[in-house]
Amino acid sequence: MPLVQLVVVLIVVGVLLGLVNRYIPMAGSIKSILNGVVVIVVVVWLLNVFGLMSSLSMIHVGK
Repeated sequence: MPLVQLVVVLIVVGVLLGLVNRYIPMAGSIKSILNGVVVIVVVVWLLNVFGLMSSLSMIHVGK
């Protein structure tokens, strides 16, 4: 994935999240949960894009 496309996707996700936070009325706790979920999804997506997700599956904890 080209770097420009990656930056555009991150900007679009950020703008959409900002619009949802600003214009859709919801409780503060729900907003924070939504923000956390979006951040986790974006981080997992970035790990997958950069190919780090497959190397994470080889890490074993314990025996």
